[in-house]
Amino acid sequence: MSFPQILEVVVGLILVYYIMGSIVSTISQVVMESLETRGVALEKYLKKIAGDKTVDLTNMPQIKALKPIRYANWWNVFGAREEKMVEKIPTATLVDGFFDLAGLTGAKDLNAEELTSLINKLPDSEGKQAMLNWINQGVTNINQLKSRTHAYFSGLMDQAAATFKANARAFVIVFSVILTLLLGTDSIQLANDLWADAGLRAVAQAQAAAVAQQSGAAPDLSTLFNQLGSLSIRIGWWNTQTLPPGATPLEMAKYGLLKLTGLAITAAAVSQGSSFWYDILKKITGSGSSSKSASSDSGGESQG
Repeated sequence: MSFPQILEVVVGLILVYYIMGSIVSTISQVVMESLETRGVALEKYLKKIAGDKTVDLTNMPQIKALKPIRYANWWNVFGAREEKMVEKIPTATLVDGFFDLAGLTGAKDLNAEELTSLINKLPDSEGKQAMLNWINQGVTNINQLKSRTHAYFSGLMDQAAATFKANARAFVIVFSVILTLLLGTDSIQLANDLWADAGLRAVAQAQAAAVAQQSGAAPDLSTLFNQLGSLSIRIGWWNTQTLPPGATPLEMAKYGLLKLTGLAITAAAVSQGSSFWYDILKKITGSGSSSKSASSDSGGESQG
């Protein structure tokens, strides 16, 4: 076996995984923004803090100013723009908003009874209970309460970020499986095609080098699909039916097993994300250090 030939096949496969991963990333981002998944994940933890007054908390001026402005409908880029759910809140800002909500801002020299009276006006929530516990433990200094609240809220924001990342990862996996099934992209068949066709490997090599050199934003969906088509690799169920006519049951079973295995390999590979394959592509082609141009597929930005 020729090692360079094996490497060329690997590069071709990685290129396809990168392009499909970019398609999945783009679709996932559009769907998650439409469903406001980051805001929904954050709201779950804000309810732990403020209970039934979560809306009041998010409408505090310092927090409301953080709400993103996006198109009302994802399919109409020329449509109206509106406020969306708040997605990220700095911990210090959240603490200030909560203290405003509780009426503790500006309060000085309050004893335990007065502090308890103020906190009890809040609806039942984990945040309220935490404050009452601290006061019962003798923490009545406002600055000390703020310090403990900051540490508590910081942990909740980390949990909110982790929840969003997990949700984003689930979207990527689901869309990877769907795209793989829609296109019938069989890694085993792709590898065989690349191995048997030197011209196809050359095309894949040239395109991989071009992709590794690119900078800036990732291509749009139409460009990505065109790149797949330009490879002339047999992608799509209508192109990958290689079962010979009159096959025996054993041959059919073998074909089905190989097809399912090839599809599973593709789905697993694509779900790793375009940035993962882009980094590998750059290393293999010797194009220098990793670029941030590929999309963030797991929703890696922090909530707060």
